[in-house]
Amino acid sequence: MPQPSDVRTILATDCGSTTTKAILIEKKDGQYRLITRGEAPTTVEAPAEDVTRGVINAVGEIEDLTGRKFIKNDQIWQPREGENGCDIYVGTSSAGGGLQMMVAGVVKSMTAESAERAALGAGAIVMDALATNDGRLPHQRIERIRRLRPDMILVSGGTDGGTIKHVVEMGEMIAAADPKPRFGAGFKLPVIFAGNNKARDEIKRILDERASLYITENLRPTLEFENLTPARHEIHDLFLEHVMAQAPGYGKLMTWTSVPLMPTPGAVGLIMQLIAQREKIQVVGVDIGGATTDVFSVFRSEQEDPASETVFNRTVSANLGMSYSISNVVAEAGFENIVRWVPLDLDERDIRNRIRNKMIRPTTIPQTLEELMIEQAICREALRLAFIQHKSMAVGLKGVQQQRTIADTFEQETSGQSLVDMLHLNMIIGSGGVLSHSPRRHQGALMMTDAFMPEGFTELTVDSIFMMPQLGVLSTVQEQAALQVFENDCLIRLGWCIAPRGNGKEGAACMTVQVRVEGGGSQNYEIKAGELKLVPLALGQKAVVTATPAKGYDFGAGRGAALEREISGGVVGLMLDGRGRPFELPKERAVRLRKLVEWNAAMNMYPAA
Repeated sequence: MPQPSDVRTILATDCGSTTTKAILIEKKDGQYRLITRGEAPTTVEAPAEDVTRGVINAVGEIEDLTGRKFIKNDQIWQPREGENGCDIYVGTSSAGGGLQMMVAGVVKSMTAESAERAALGAGAIVMDALATNDGRLPHQRIERIRRLRPDMILVSGGTDGGTIKHVVEMGEMIAAADPKPRFGAGFKLPVIFAGNNKARDEIKRILDERASLYITENLRPTLEFENLTPARHEIHDLFLEHVMAQAPGYGKLMTWTSVPLMPTPGAVGLIMQLIAQREKIQVVGVDIGGATTDVFSVFRSEQEDPASETVFNRTVSANLGMSYSISNVVAEAGFENIVRWVPLDLDERDIRNRIRNKMIRPTTIPQTLEELMIEQAICREALRLAFIQHKSMAVGLKGVQQQRTIADTFEQETSGQSLVDMLHLNMIIGSGGVLSHSPRRHQGALMMTDAFMPEGFTELTVDSIFMMPQLGVLSTVQEQAALQVFENDCLIRLGWCIAPRGNGKEGAACMTVQVRVEGGGSQNYEIKAGELKLVPLALGQKAVVTATPAKGYDFGAGRGAALEREISGGVVGLMLDGRGRPFELPKERAVRLRKLVEWNAAMNMYPAA
């Protein structure tokens, strides 16, 4: 592989469940930029049963668009020769259902939850989390393992040097299940043990003959410390060795790439962590697909200490999506919660029938404004539910011993408190067709605002064409290229949302906002409770914003205390949101419709309506 300074041409692919996407990046005038992209159907299943055919077809589209050659002898052409070929080829994959895992721990809310966080952070879909106190009988857990057939199992439990009884019981349960892998009939299922170091010999005795056992450092060596990185690295290695190597065509594809293939969600997590680290910000990202919704977050472990380490979390809502899982969104959210976002005075049966049509034909896209509004209402609920699930997983460690005073006994339990603090959140990154490809950027901005309800000062952005997986794996070999393309070609800055925490009576004062534009004048805005206002602030235009909350409201500096920030504009502008936090839509239908129409008009959501 060439030195980073010599890299000029980069090819990257992402093999999804249905589509394989390829991008071409080149160094132009000292900057790495996206040149073009190609797409083709993924070919991991019959009749091709060779994932490389889809890769060749997607890269072939880039050849047609550029007039250059990147395929030689039916594989990616490396190294570059003049204008043909590439210096680096990297790839990610979620084809064949991605990486599917089960995790097991002794205590459901402690070691099993830590194992779940380790697996999710490595890019896996967690099919089930087993624990000795999960309410199931041993034979039910054994049957569950046999029926689900995961790609691998992660076992944790116990602090280092502690009792081994319950950890050994978990090992015996897995041995009794004698699980078989999804791919590769002649191979043993990989099992990673990341528990009490004192139990390693016993676990080895029990599982060595039944599974392909790998031992790594304990996820919870002490109650107060969570050590997820070694287990995540082991999961990545086994994903390549046991899962991808057995899937059709991946063995061949892995010989082409400059660095090992990576699970798509794991690569997205890498680029988000890199951005958060580089810009010293706290980030929430979401990828809403047809079948699943992934939520990522990077928050400081101690909000009061800017130097504290960041904590990365990822969750997968496997039944919340905009096409194949749309009926699950309706079932989980409830029809009334979806209809409440529809700004149409339609008969309820009409709305129900339109939603049913989408369930019957999940891959169709909206053809009318009414259908678009209903689909975007469903999107709000899918995002809201996925974010609730994420906040329940992105928590501090449970079971940590704390010094407490008598007064503390009357306070809410802080152990296991969510790390997601909306007042300290700096950026939301949205991706997925319904957000990235909405007809107007204003629609994506308001959908994310309605779903996540950001507080304080929060920048809203979207991934233009879902390049984050390719950029994530690229960052492991050419960080500069990944960052430059992310900033210049991937990230679309929509603007900022300014919203105080607190509620007030409709029409009463909420906040005063002064916007001083660089090289321009100053403008003051009085925002009332229940009001939403869009202020022009063009992309790249800098401004100093001073927000003063009314009595009872808080921007993070304390109730009634002003907060000043320097911000840059976006393609949508500056949203001043006085609708209150926590936010509640009016219960009365006529009032709710009036407010929805008012907010949509303020945001210029549907100009033709």
